[in-house]
Amino acid sequence: MAILKKRLGNGRYQASLQTKFILTFIFLLLIVLACFLVYVNWQVIKPLKEKTENEKLMMAAKVSDQLDIYINSQNQLSQRILSNKEIFTSLSGGIQTSQPLEGLARNRKLKDIMFQALGPSMNIRDMIIYDIQGTEIAAFIGYNDNPHSLKSFLEDGSAIGKWSENSYILSRQQSGLVSFIRAIMNQNGEVFGYLLIQLDQAFLQMSADGVAVGDVIILDQEGQKISSSRNAEADKMVPGLLKPTVTSGMYMDSLQNYITYYKSPVTGWTTYVVTPKQSVLGPVNSVKYLSILLITSLMLFSSVYIYFFTRNLLLPIRKLRSQILRINYSNMNVKVDSRSHNNELLLLNVAFQELLERLQQSIEREKLALHEEVMARNSALQAQIAPHFIHNVLYLISIAAQEGKNNVVSDMCKHLSDSLRYIVSSPYHHVTMADELEHTRHYLSLVQQNYEDDLQWEIIADETAAFIQLPRLVIQPFVENCIEHAFKNTDTPWHILIRVKLYNGVWVIEISDNGDGFEADKIKEILANIQESDSGVQEFHTYTSGIGNMGIINTVNRLKLMYKNRLFFNLYNNSGAGGGATIQIIASLTKDFY
Repeated sequence: MAILKKRLGNGRYQASLQTKFILTFIFLLLIVLACFLVYVNWQVIKPLKEKTENEKLMMAAKVSDQLDIYINSQNQLSQRILSNKEIFTSLSGGIQTSQPLEGLARNRKLKDIMFQALGPSMNIRDMIIYDIQGTEIAAFIGYNDNPHSLKSFLEDGSAIGKWSENSYILSRQQSGLVSFIRAIMNQNGEVFGYLLIQLDQAFLQMSADGVAVGDVIILDQEGQKISSSRNAEADKMVPGLLKPTVTSGMYMDSLQNYITYYKSPVTGWTTYVVTPKQSVLGPVNSVKYLSILLITSLMLFSSVYIYFFTRNLLLPIRKLRSQILRINYSNMNVKVDSRSHNNELLLLNVAFQELLERLQQSIEREKLALHEEVMARNSALQAQIAPHFIHNVLYLISIAAQEGKNNVVSDMCKHLSDSLRYIVSSPYHHVTMADELEHTRHYLSLVQQNYEDDLQWEIIADETAAFIQLPRLVIQPFVENCIEHAFKNTDTPWHILIRVKLYNGVWVIEISDNGDGFEADKIKEILANIQESDSGVQEFHTYTSGIGNMGIINTVNRLKLMYKNRLFFNLYNNSGAGGGATIQIIASLTKDFY
Protein backbone atom coordinates (compact mmCIF):
# COMPACT_ATOMS: atom_id res chain seq x y z
CA MET A 1 0.00 0.00 0.00
CA ALA A 2 2.86 2.35 0.84
CA ILE A 3 4.51 1.62 -2.51
CA LEU A 4 1.21 2.32 -4.29
CA LYS A 5 0.85 5.64 -2.49
CA LYS A 6 4.43 6.55 -3.38
CA ARG A 7 3.82 5.78 -7.06
CA LEU A 8 0.60 7.74 -7.08
CA GLY A 9 2.44 10.72 -5.61
CA ASN A 10 0.10 12.03 -2.92
CA GLY A 11 -3.07 10.91 -4.66
CA ARG A 12 -2.09 11.99 -8.18
CA TYR A 13 -1.20 9.44 -10.81
CA GLN A 14 2.33 9.80 -12.14
CA ALA A 15 2.62 8.56 -15.72
CA SER A 16 5.59 6.44 -16.68
CA LEU A 17 8.28 7.72 -18.99
CA GLN A 18 7.08 5.37 -21.73
CA THR A 19 3.55 6.72 -21.40
CA LYS A 20 4.87 10.26 -21.58
CA PHE A 21 6.88 9.38 -24.69
CA ILE A 22 3.82 7.89 -26.36
CA LEU A 23 1.54 10.78 -25.38
CA THR A 24 4.14 13.30 -26.56
CA PHE A 25 4.52 11.66 -29.94
CA ILE A 26 0.75 11.27 -30.31
CA PHE A 27 0.35 14.95 -29.46
CA LEU A 28 2.95 15.81 -32.10
CA LEU A 29 1.16 13.58 -34.60
CA LEU A 30 -2.13 15.34 -33.82
CA ILE A 31 -0.42 18.67 -34.45
CA VAL A 32 0.87 17.32 -37.78
CA LEU A 33 -2.64 16.07 -38.60
CA ALA A 34 -4.16 19.45 -37.75
CA CYS A 35 -1.54 21.28 -39.83
CA PHE A 36 -2.09 18.86 -42.69
CA LEU A 37 -5.86 19.29 -42.57
CA VAL A 38 -5.48 23.06 -42.43
CA TYR A 39 -3.12 22.90 -45.40
CA VAL A 40 -5.46 20.62 -47.37
CA ASN A 41 -8.47 22.82 -46.58
CA TRP A 42 -6.76 26.11 -47.43
CA GLN A 43 -4.41 25.06 -50.20
CA VAL A 44 -6.30 22.19 -51.87
CA ILE A 45 -9.95 21.90 -50.88
CA LYS A 46 -10.79 25.60 -50.75
CA PRO A 47 -9.25 26.40 -54.20
CA LEU A 48 -10.84 23.24 -55.61
CA LYS A 49 -14.23 24.21 -54.21
CA GLU A 50 -13.87 27.76 -55.54
CA LYS A 51 -12.82 26.39 -58.92
CA THR A 52 -15.85 24.06 -59.02
CA GLU A 53 -18.21 26.89 -58.05
CA ASN A 54 -16.64 29.18 -60.66
CA GLU A 55 -17.08 26.48 -63.26
CA LYS A 56 -20.78 26.27 -62.41
CA LEU A 57 -21.11 30.05 -62.66
CA MET A 58 -19.29 30.01 -65.97
CA MET A 59 -21.56 27.21 -67.17
CA ALA A 60 -24.67 29.28 -66.44
CA ALA A 61 -23.06 32.26 -68.19
CA LYS A 62 -22.10 30.06 -71.15
CA VAL A 63 -25.66 28.78 -71.61
CA SER A 64 -26.93 32.35 -71.35
CA ASP A 65 -24.34 33.52 -73.91
CA GLN A 66 -25.47 30.83 -76.36
CA LEU A 67 -29.02 32.08 -76.04
CA ASP A 68 -27.80 35.65 -76.52
CA ILE A 69 -26.04 34.60 -79.71
CA TYR A 70 -29.23 33.00 -80.96
CA ILE A 71 -31.29 36.11 -80.10
CA ASN A 72 -28.66 38.36 -81.72
CA SER A 73 -28.94 36.29 -84.88
CA GLN A 74 -32.69 37.00 -84.92
CA ASN A 75 -31.93 40.67 -84.36
CA GLN A 76 -29.60 40.61 -87.37
CA LEU A 77 -32.32 38.79 -89.33
CA SER A 78 -34.81 41.53 -88.49
CA GLN A 79 -32.21 44.16 -89.44
CA ARG A 80 -31.82 42.55 -92.87
CA ILE A 81 -35.57 42.70 -93.42
CA LEU A 82 -35.76 46.34 -92.33
CA SER A 83 -32.86 47.22 -94.60
CA ASN A 84 -34.95 46.25 -97.62
CA LYS A 85 -36.72 49.43 -98.79
CA GLU A 86 -39.42 47.48 -100.61
CA ILE A 87 -40.97 46.40 -97.30
CA PHE A 88 -41.96 50.00 -96.55
CA THR A 89 -43.48 50.32 -100.05
CA SER A 90 -45.45 47.10 -99.60
CA LEU A 91 -46.81 48.15 -96.20
CA SER A 92 -47.56 51.77 -97.05
CA GLY A 93 -50.94 50.85 -98.69
CA GLY A 94 -52.36 49.08 -95.63
CA ILE A 95 -54.18 45.73 -95.72
CA GLN A 96 -57.39 47.06 -97.31
CA THR A 97 -57.13 46.87 -101.11
CA SER A 98 -59.81 46.73 -103.73
CA GLN A 99 -57.88 44.37 -105.97
CA PRO A 100 -57.33 40.78 -104.67
CA LEU A 101 -54.49 40.42 -107.13
CA GLU A 102 -52.69 43.37 -105.55
CA GLY A 103 -53.03 41.81 -102.11
CA LEU A 104 -51.78 38.51 -103.41
CA ALA A 105 -48.80 40.20 -105.10
CA ARG A 106 -47.94 42.09 -101.91
CA ASN A 107 -48.11 38.88 -99.90
CA ARG A 108 -45.75 37.21 -102.35
CA LYS A 109 -43.44 40.20 -102.29
CA LEU A 110 -43.23 40.13 -98.48
CA LYS A 111 -42.44 36.41 -98.51
CA ASP A 112 -39.65 37.04 -101.00
CA ILE A 113 -38.21 39.67 -98.70
CA MET A 114 -38.33 37.21 -95.78
CA PHE A 115 -36.78 34.47 -97.89
CA GLN A 116 -33.93 36.72 -98.99
CA ALA A 117 -33.27 37.71 -95.37
CA LEU A 118 -33.29 34.12 -94.10
CA GLY A 119 -30.83 32.81 -96.64
CA PRO A 120 -30.00 29.10 -96.83
CA SER A 121 -30.16 28.50 -93.05
CA MET A 122 -33.46 28.09 -91.27
CA ASN A 123 -32.99 28.46 -87.49
CA ILE A 124 -36.49 29.78 -86.70
CA ARG A 125 -39.93 28.21 -86.62
CA ASP A 126 -41.78 30.89 -88.58
CA MET A 127 -41.82 34.59 -89.48
CA ILE A 128 -44.94 36.82 -89.67
CA ILE A 129 -45.47 40.42 -90.80
CA TYR A 130 -48.33 42.52 -89.38
CA ASP A 131 -49.67 45.90 -90.41
CA ILE A 132 -49.69 48.91 -88.13
CA GLN A 133 -52.99 47.82 -86.50
CA GLY A 134 -51.45 44.44 -85.63
CA THR A 135 -53.31 42.37 -88.24
CA GLU A 136 -51.42 39.56 -89.98
CA ILE A 137 -50.48 40.31 -93.60
CA ALA A 138 -47.99 37.57 -94.55
CA ALA A 139 -46.36 34.51 -92.94
CA PHE A 140 -43.27 32.73 -94.21
CA ILE A 141 -44.65 29.24 -93.47
CA GLY A 142 -48.02 29.90 -91.89
CA TYR A 143 -48.69 27.44 -89.07
CA ASN A 144 -52.22 27.24 -87.77
CA ASP A 145 -51.18 28.15 -84.19
CA ASN A 146 -49.56 31.39 -85.32
CA PRO A 147 -50.96 34.52 -83.66
CA HIS A 148 -53.13 36.22 -86.33
CA SER A 149 -53.29 39.49 -84.47
CA LEU A 150 -51.07 41.58 -82.18
CA LYS A 151 -53.81 43.90 -80.98
CA SER A 152 -53.84 42.52 -77.40
CA PHE A 153 -50.06 42.79 -77.28
CA LEU A 154 -50.05 46.35 -78.60
CA GLU A 155 -52.71 47.35 -76.08
CA ASP A 156 -50.50 46.10 -73.21
CA GLY A 157 -48.75 49.25 -72.00
CA SER A 158 -46.03 47.40 -70.11
CA ALA A 159 -45.05 45.42 -73.19
CA ILE A 160 -44.85 48.58 -75.29
CA GLY A 161 -42.57 50.16 -72.70
CA LYS A 162 -40.14 47.27 -72.80
CA TRP A 163 -40.21 47.18 -76.57
CA SER A 164 -39.47 50.87 -76.95
CA GLU A 165 -36.39 50.56 -74.76
CA ASN A 166 -34.72 47.66 -76.61
CA SER A 167 -36.10 48.15 -80.15
CA TYR A 168 -37.46 44.61 -79.88
CA ILE A 169 -39.18 42.49 -77.28
CA LEU A 170 -39.20 38.79 -76.50
CA SER A 171 -42.66 37.48 -75.67
CA ARG A 172 -43.78 34.06 -74.55
CA GLN A 173 -47.13 32.94 -76.00
CA GLN A 174 -49.73 30.85 -74.20
CA SER A 175 -48.74 27.88 -76.32
CA GLY A 176 -45.21 28.07 -74.86
CA LEU A 177 -43.59 29.40 -78.02
CA VAL A 178 -41.22 32.36 -77.72
CA SER A 179 -41.53 35.20 -80.20
CA PHE A 180 -39.17 37.96 -81.26
CA ILE A 181 -41.24 41.10 -82.01
CA ARG A 182 -39.96 44.26 -83.64
CA ALA A 183 -41.55 47.36 -85.12
CA ILE A 184 -41.03 47.98 -88.85
CA MET A 185 -40.02 51.64 -89.02
CA ASN A 186 -37.93 53.79 -91.30
CA GLN A 187 -35.12 56.16 -90.40
CA ASN A 188 -37.60 58.92 -89.58
CA GLY A 189 -39.24 56.76 -86.91
CA GLU A 190 -42.44 56.22 -88.93
CA VAL A 191 -43.97 52.80 -88.08
CA PHE A 192 -45.37 50.74 -91.00
CA GLY A 193 -46.04 47.47 -89.22
CA TYR A 194 -44.55 44.76 -87.03
CA LEU A 195 -42.31 41.76 -87.54
CA LEU A 196 -42.73 38.61 -85.42
CA ILE A 197 -40.18 35.82 -85.49
CA GLN A 198 -41.16 32.59 -83.76
CA LEU A 199 -38.03 31.07 -82.23
CA ASP A 200 -37.29 27.42 -82.84
CA GLN A 201 -37.73 25.55 -79.57
CA ALA A 202 -35.11 23.03 -80.65
CA PHE A 203 -32.41 25.71 -80.66
CA LEU A 204 -33.44 26.83 -77.17
CA GLN A 205 -33.45 23.20 -76.04
CA MET A 206 -30.00 22.68 -77.56
CA SER A 207 -28.46 25.35 -75.31
CA ALA A 208 -30.08 23.88 -72.20
CA ASP A 209 -28.91 20.34 -73.05
CA GLY A 210 -25.29 21.40 -73.31
CA VAL A 211 -24.66 20.92 -69.55
CA ALA A 212 -23.25 17.52 -68.63
CA VAL A 213 -24.03 17.58 -64.87
CA GLY A 214 -27.13 19.25 -63.48
CA ASP A 215 -30.39 20.62 -64.82
CA VAL A 216 -30.78 23.87 -66.75
CA ILE A 217 -33.87 26.06 -66.49
CA ILE A 218 -34.29 29.35 -68.36
CA LEU A 219 -36.89 31.86 -67.13
CA ASP A 220 -37.98 35.18 -68.57
CA GLN A 221 -38.36 38.42 -66.65
CA GLU A 222 -41.81 37.41 -65.38
CA GLY A 223 -40.50 34.08 -64.09
CA GLN A 224 -42.09 32.01 -66.89
CA LYS A 225 -40.15 29.09 -68.31
CA ILE A 226 -38.48 29.70 -71.64
CA SER A 227 -36.68 26.35 -71.88
CA SER A 228 -35.13 23.60 -69.76
CA SER A 229 -32.96 20.53 -70.16
CA ARG A 230 -34.75 17.35 -71.20
CA ASN A 231 -34.65 15.43 -67.92
CA ALA A 232 -35.26 18.43 -65.66
CA GLU A 233 -38.45 18.47 -63.61
CA ALA A 234 -38.90 22.15 -64.39
CA ASP A 235 -42.49 22.42 -63.13
CA LYS A 236 -41.37 21.32 -59.64
CA MET A 237 -38.19 23.38 -59.60
CA VAL A 238 -39.44 26.72 -60.92
CA PRO A 239 -41.47 27.72 -57.80
CA GLY A 240 -38.41 27.24 -55.60
CA LEU A 241 -36.04 29.36 -57.68
CA LEU A 242 -35.17 32.76 -56.25
CA LYS A 243 -35.47 35.87 -58.34
CA PRO A 244 -31.96 37.27 -58.74
CA THR A 245 -31.04 40.67 -57.36
CA VAL A 246 -27.63 40.73 -59.05
CA THR A 247 -26.38 39.61 -62.43
CA SER A 248 -24.91 36.27 -61.28
CA GLY A 249 -24.49 34.27 -58.12
CA MET A 250 -24.86 30.98 -56.31
CA TYR A 251 -26.97 29.73 -53.43
CA MET A 252 -28.16 26.45 -51.90
CA ASP A 253 -31.84 25.51 -51.83
CA SER A 254 -33.72 23.50 -49.22
CA LEU A 255 -32.94 20.24 -51.05
CA GLN A 256 -29.16 20.85 -50.68
CA ASN A 257 -28.77 21.65 -54.37
CA TYR A 258 -26.26 24.22 -55.56
CA ILE A 259 -28.04 26.70 -57.84
CA THR A 260 -26.03 29.05 -60.01
CA TYR A 261 -27.75 31.72 -62.03
CA TYR A 262 -26.88 34.31 -64.64
CA LYS A 263 -29.13 37.08 -65.89
CA SER A 264 -28.51 38.06 -69.49
CA PRO A 265 -28.16 41.80 -70.12
CA VAL A 266 -29.33 41.19 -73.72
CA THR A 267 -32.54 39.23 -73.25
CA GLY A 268 -33.25 39.76 -69.55
CA TRP A 269 -33.66 35.98 -69.22
CA THR A 270 -32.16 34.21 -66.21
CA THR A 271 -30.36 30.90 -66.69
CA TYR A 272 -30.38 28.57 -63.69
CA VAL A 273 -28.10 25.55 -63.38
CA VAL A 274 -29.31 23.20 -60.61
CA THR A 275 -26.58 20.79 -59.47
CA PRO A 276 -26.78 18.30 -56.57
CA LYS A 277 -24.42 19.04 -53.71
CA GLN A 278 -22.65 15.73 -54.11
CA SER A 279 -21.85 16.52 -57.73
CA VAL A 280 -20.30 19.86 -56.74
CA LEU A 281 -18.40 18.74 -53.65
CA GLY A 282 -17.77 15.14 -54.70
CA PRO A 283 -14.15 15.70 -55.83
CA VAL A 284 -13.54 17.98 -52.86
CA ASN A 285 -14.81 15.43 -50.33
CA SER A 286 -12.85 12.66 -52.03
CA VAL A 287 -9.61 14.57 -51.47
CA LYS A 288 -10.58 15.36 -47.86
CA TYR A 289 -11.57 11.82 -46.89
CA LEU A 290 -8.56 10.31 -48.60
CA SER A 291 -6.28 12.71 -46.72
CA ILE A 292 -7.92 11.89 -43.39
CA LEU A 293 -7.66 8.16 -44.10
CA LEU A 294 -3.97 8.38 -44.94
CA ILE A 295 -3.02 10.48 -41.92
CA THR A 296 -5.13 8.29 -39.58
CA SER A 297 -3.40 5.17 -40.89
CA LEU A 298 -0.06 6.88 -40.38
CA MET A 299 -1.02 7.79 -36.81
CA LEU A 300 -2.03 4.22 -35.96
CA PHE A 301 1.15 2.80 -37.44
CA SER A 302 3.25 5.45 -35.71
CA SER A 303 1.56 4.83 -32.35
CA VAL A 304 2.27 1.07 -32.51
CA TYR A 305 5.85 1.70 -33.61
CA ILE A 306 6.44 4.27 -30.88
CA TYR A 307 5.03 1.90 -28.25
CA PHE A 308 7.46 -0.93 -29.03
CA PHE A 309 10.35 1.44 -29.69
CA THR A 310 10.02 3.24 -26.35
CA ARG A 311 9.48 -0.06 -24.57
CA ASN A 312 12.81 -1.42 -25.81
CA LEU A 313 14.54 1.93 -25.35
CA LEU A 314 13.46 2.38 -21.74
CA LEU A 315 14.04 -1.18 -20.59
CA PRO A 316 17.65 -0.48 -19.47
CA ILE A 317 16.45 2.67 -17.72
CA ARG A 318 13.90 0.60 -15.78
CA LYS A 319 16.72 -1.70 -14.67
CA LEU A 320 18.74 1.33 -13.65
CA ARG A 321 15.78 2.64 -11.68
CA SER A 322 15.37 -0.65 -9.82
CA GLN A 323 19.04 -0.50 -8.86
CA ILE A 324 18.73 3.10 -7.70
CA LEU A 325 15.83 2.16 -5.44
CA ARG A 326 18.16 -0.27 -3.64
CA ILE A 327 20.68 2.46 -2.83
CA ASN A 328 20.69 4.00 0.63
CA TYR A 329 23.09 6.00 2.73
CA SER A 330 24.96 2.94 3.92
CA ASN A 331 25.01 1.23 0.53
CA MET A 332 26.35 3.39 -2.31
CA ASN A 333 28.48 0.78 -4.03
CA VAL A 334 25.69 -0.97 -5.93
CA LYS A 335 26.77 -2.16 -9.38
CA VAL A 336 24.35 -1.47 -12.20
CA ASP A 337 23.79 -3.88 -15.08
CA SER A 338 25.63 -2.25 -17.98
CA ARG A 339 24.79 -4.79 -20.68
CA SER A 340 23.24 -2.62 -23.36
CA HIS A 341 23.72 -1.86 -27.02
CA ASN A 342 22.89 1.78 -26.50
CA ASN A 343 26.04 3.85 -26.12
CA GLU A 344 24.11 6.63 -24.36
CA LEU A 345 22.95 4.19 -21.71
CA LEU A 346 26.52 2.99 -21.19
CA LEU A 347 27.59 6.57 -20.69
CA LEU A 348 24.65 7.04 -18.34
CA ASN A 349 25.84 4.07 -16.27
CA VAL A 350 29.35 5.53 -16.02
CA ALA A 351 27.92 8.92 -15.10
CA PHE A 352 25.73 7.27 -12.47
CA GLN A 353 28.71 5.60 -10.83
CA GLU A 354 30.54 8.93 -10.78
CA LEU A 355 27.39 10.52 -9.37
CA LEU A 356 27.37 8.11 -6.46
CA GLU A 357 30.98 8.97 -5.66
CA ARG A 358 30.34 12.70 -5.85
CA LEU A 359 27.17 12.26 -3.82
CA GLN A 360 29.12 10.58 -1.06
CA GLN A 361 31.61 13.42 -1.04
CA SER A 362 28.83 16.02 -1.17
CA ILE A 363 27.11 14.47 1.81
CA GLU A 364 30.27 14.73 3.87
CA ARG A 365 30.82 18.34 2.78
CA GLU A 366 27.18 19.18 3.45
CA LYS A 367 27.40 17.78 6.94
CA LEU A 368 30.49 19.87 7.57
CA ALA A 369 28.87 22.95 6.03
CA LEU A 370 25.74 22.54 8.13
CA HIS A 371 27.89 22.15 11.21
CA GLU A 372 29.80 25.32 10.35
CA GLU A 373 26.56 27.17 9.64
CA VAL A 374 25.09 26.23 13.02
CA MET A 375 28.28 27.28 14.71
CA ALA A 376 28.24 30.58 12.84
CA ARG A 377 24.63 31.24 13.76
CA ASN A 378 25.25 30.43 17.40
CA SER A 379 28.35 32.62 17.42
CA ALA A 380 26.37 35.43 15.86
CA LEU A 381 23.63 35.18 18.46
CA GLN A 382 25.99 34.80 21.39
CA ALA A 383 27.93 37.83 20.24
CA GLN A 384 24.79 39.93 20.63
CA ILE A 385 24.27 38.87 24.22
CA ALA A 386 27.60 40.26 25.33
CA PRO A 387 27.97 39.76 29.11
CA HIS A 388 29.67 43.10 29.54
CA PHE A 389 26.78 44.85 27.77
CA ILE A 390 24.21 43.22 30.02
CA HIS A 391 26.45 44.00 33.04
CA ASN A 392 26.71 47.66 32.04
CA VAL A 393 22.97 47.97 31.49
CA LEU A 394 22.20 46.40 34.85
CA TYR A 395 24.76 48.66 36.49
CA LEU A 396 23.12 51.73 34.93
CA ILE A 397 19.73 50.50 36.09
CA SER A 398 21.00 50.13 39.68
CA ILE A 399 22.46 53.64 39.65
CA ALA A 400 19.21 55.10 38.33
CA ALA A 401 17.33 53.21 41.02
CA GLN A 402 19.61 54.61 43.76
CA GLU A 403 19.03 58.11 42.40
CA GLY A 404 15.29 57.51 42.51
CA LYS A 405 14.76 57.75 38.74
CA ASN A 406 11.89 55.33 38.65
CA ASN A 407 10.76 56.28 35.13
CA VAL A 408 14.27 55.76 33.80
CA VAL A 409 14.53 52.39 35.51
CA SER A 410 11.16 51.37 34.13
CA ASP A 411 12.07 52.39 30.59
CA MET A 412 15.48 50.68 30.70
CA CYS A 413 13.98 47.47 32.06
CA LYS A 414 11.38 47.49 29.31
CA HIS A 415 13.99 48.08 26.60
CA LEU A 416 16.25 45.37 28.03
CA SER A 417 13.36 42.92 28.29
CA ASP A 418 12.25 43.53 24.71
CA SER A 419 15.84 43.18 23.44
CA LEU A 420 16.45 39.90 25.30
CA ARG A 421 13.09 38.52 24.10
CA TYR A 422 13.90 39.46 20.50
CA ILE A 423 17.38 37.89 20.69
CA VAL A 424 16.44 34.52 22.15
CA SER A 425 13.03 33.91 20.49
CA SER A 426 13.09 31.69 17.31
CA PRO A 427 16.64 32.61 16.27
CA TYR A 428 16.38 30.73 12.95
CA HIS A 429 13.24 32.50 11.71
CA HIS A 430 13.34 35.53 9.47
CA VAL A 431 12.11 38.88 10.70
CA THR A 432 10.98 42.06 9.00
CA MET A 433 13.08 45.15 8.64
CA ALA A 434 10.61 46.92 10.92
CA ASP A 435 11.24 44.36 13.72
CA GLU A 436 15.00 44.66 13.25
CA LEU A 437 14.82 48.45 13.41
CA GLU A 438 12.66 48.25 16.55
CA HIS A 439 15.27 46.06 18.24
CA THR A 440 17.95 48.57 17.21
CA ARG A 441 15.91 51.38 18.83
CA HIS A 442 15.81 49.39 22.08
CA TYR A 443 19.56 48.88 21.92
CA LEU A 444 20.31 52.55 21.20
CA SER A 445 17.91 53.68 23.93
CA LEU A 446 19.80 51.54 26.45
CA VAL A 447 23.22 52.71 25.22
CA GLN A 448 22.15 56.35 25.33
CA GLN A 449 21.55 56.07 29.08
CA ASN A 450 25.32 55.66 29.36
CA TYR A 451 26.40 58.38 26.91
CA GLU A 452 23.42 60.71 27.40
CA ASP A 453 23.67 63.78 25.13
CA ASP A 454 27.04 62.73 23.67
CA LEU A 455 25.24 60.19 21.46
CA GLN A 456 22.64 61.29 18.93
CA TRP A 457 20.93 58.78 16.64
CA GLU A 458 18.13 58.77 14.06
CA ILE A 459 16.32 56.02 12.16
CA ILE A 460 14.55 57.01 8.91
CA ALA A 461 12.17 54.38 7.46
CA ASP A 462 8.56 54.26 6.34
CA GLU A 463 5.90 51.54 6.34
CA THR A 464 7.59 49.72 3.44
CA ALA A 465 10.06 48.30 5.97
CA ALA A 466 7.38 45.79 6.92
CA PHE A 467 7.75 44.14 3.48
CA ILE A 468 11.52 43.57 3.75
CA GLN A 469 12.68 40.37 5.44
CA LEU A 470 16.08 39.73 7.04
CA PRO A 471 17.89 37.24 9.22
CA ARG A 472 17.62 38.17 12.88
CA LEU A 473 20.26 40.57 14.35
CA VAL A 474 22.07 42.05 11.33
CA ILE A 475 21.65 45.81 11.95
CA GLN A 476 22.45 46.07 15.64
CA PRO A 477 26.00 44.61 15.24
CA PHE A 478 26.89 47.36 12.76
CA VAL A 479 25.53 49.99 15.19
CA GLU A 480 27.48 48.41 18.04
CA ASN A 481 30.64 48.59 15.92
CA CYS A 482 30.11 52.34 15.48
CA ILE A 483 29.76 52.88 19.21
CA GLU A 484 32.67 50.62 20.19
CA HIS A 485 35.21 51.61 17.51
CA ALA A 486 34.17 54.63 15.40
CA PHE A 487 34.24 57.43 18.01
CA LYS A 488 37.55 56.84 19.82
CA ASN A 489 39.19 59.96 18.36
CA THR A 490 36.06 61.97 17.55
CA ASP A 491 34.67 64.89 19.53
CA THR A 492 31.10 64.75 20.75
CA PRO A 493 28.30 64.82 19.88
CA TRP A 494 28.47 61.47 18.04
CA HIS A 495 25.90 60.91 15.29
CA ILE A 496 24.48 57.61 13.94
CA LEU A 497 22.01 57.70 11.04
CA ILE A 498 20.13 54.62 9.81
CA ARG A 499 18.20 55.13 6.57
CA VAL A 500 16.02 52.49 4.77
CA LYS A 501 14.84 52.95 1.16
CA LEU A 502 12.68 50.75 -1.10
CA TYR A 503 12.10 51.33 -4.83
CA ASN A 504 11.56 49.14 -7.93
CA GLY A 505 11.76 45.91 -5.93
CA VAL A 506 15.18 46.74 -4.44
CA TRP A 507 15.77 47.74 -0.82
CA VAL A 508 18.74 49.70 0.52
CA ILE A 509 19.90 50.25 4.09
CA GLU A 510 22.63 52.73 4.95
CA ILE A 511 24.29 53.03 8.40
CA SER A 512 26.38 56.21 8.66
CA ASP A 513 28.39 57.81 11.46
CA ASN A 514 30.62 60.88 11.97
CA GLY A 515 33.46 58.89 13.53
CA ASP A 516 37.04 58.14 12.56
CA GLY A 517 36.23 56.09 9.42
CA PHE A 518 38.18 53.13 8.08
CA GLU A 519 41.66 52.98 6.71
CA ALA A 520 41.77 52.45 2.93
CA ASP A 521 43.65 49.17 3.24
CA LYS A 522 41.13 47.92 5.80
CA ILE A 523 38.21 48.63 3.46
CA LYS A 524 39.93 46.73 0.62
CA GLU A 525 40.66 43.80 2.95
CA ILE A 526 37.06 43.54 4.16
CA LEU A 527 35.56 43.79 0.64
CA ALA A 528 38.06 41.24 -0.71
CA ASN A 529 37.22 38.76 2.04
CA ILE A 530 33.50 39.16 1.33
CA GLN A 531 34.13 38.66 -2.38
CA GLU A 532 36.06 35.44 -1.75
CA SER A 533 33.67 33.97 0.80
CA ASP A 534 31.40 31.22 -0.49
CA SER A 535 27.94 32.63 0.31
CA GLY A 536 28.68 32.60 4.01
CA VAL A 537 28.89 28.81 4.49
CA GLN A 538 32.65 28.34 4.83
CA GLU A 539 34.72 29.11 7.88
CA PHE A 540 32.82 32.07 9.37
CA HIS A 541 34.96 32.00 12.49
CA THR A 542 38.23 32.59 10.62
CA TYR A 543 37.46 36.23 9.78
CA THR A 544 38.37 38.80 12.38
CA SER A 545 37.53 42.13 10.78
CA GLY A 546 35.75 43.38 13.79
CA ILE A 547 32.27 44.19 14.82
CA GLY A 548 32.69 43.34 18.46
CA ASN A 549 32.79 39.57 18.78
CA MET A 550 31.31 39.04 15.33
CA GLY A 551 33.08 40.02 12.11
CA ILE A 552 31.65 42.09 9.27
CA ILE A 553 32.22 39.06 7.07
CA ASN A 554 30.01 36.87 9.25
CA THR A 555 27.17 39.39 9.26
CA VAL A 556 27.28 39.86 5.47
CA ASN A 557 27.46 36.10 4.92
CA ARG A 558 24.37 35.60 7.05
CA LEU A 559 22.58 37.91 4.65
CA LYS A 560 24.03 35.95 1.74
CA LEU A 561 22.50 32.78 3.14
CA MET A 562 19.14 34.39 2.54
CA TYR A 563 19.64 36.54 -0.56
CA LYS A 564 22.45 34.55 -2.27
CA ASN A 565 23.68 36.39 -5.39
CA ARG A 566 21.07 39.16 -5.12
CA LEU A 567 22.93 41.00 -2.35
CA PHE A 568 25.42 43.85 -2.74
CA PHE A 569 27.55 45.12 0.19
CA ASN A 570 29.58 48.31 0.13
CA LEU A 571 31.73 50.07 2.71
CA TYR A 572 33.19 53.56 2.23
CA ASN A 573 34.32 56.66 4.11
CA ASN A 574 32.12 59.75 3.87
CA SER A 575 33.52 62.57 1.76
CA GLY A 576 31.61 65.37 3.49
CA ALA A 577 32.73 67.73 6.24
CA GLY A 578 31.34 65.45 8.97
CA GLY A 579 33.63 62.55 8.06
CA GLY A 580 32.91 59.06 9.32
CA ALA A 581 31.98 55.94 7.32
CA THR A 582 28.87 54.43 5.71
CA ILE A 583 27.88 50.77 5.41
CA GLN A 584 25.54 50.21 2.47
CA ILE A 585 23.56 47.00 1.85
CA ILE A 586 21.47 46.59 -1.32
CA ALA A 587 19.32 43.51 -2.05
CA SER A 588 16.42 42.38 -4.20
CA LEU A 589 13.00 41.95 -2.63
CA THR A 590 12.47 38.64 -4.45
CA LYS A 591 11.37 35.97 -1.98
CA ASP A 592 13.84 33.14 -2.55
CA PHE A 593 14.82 32.09 0.97
CA TYR A 594 17.13 29.28 1.96
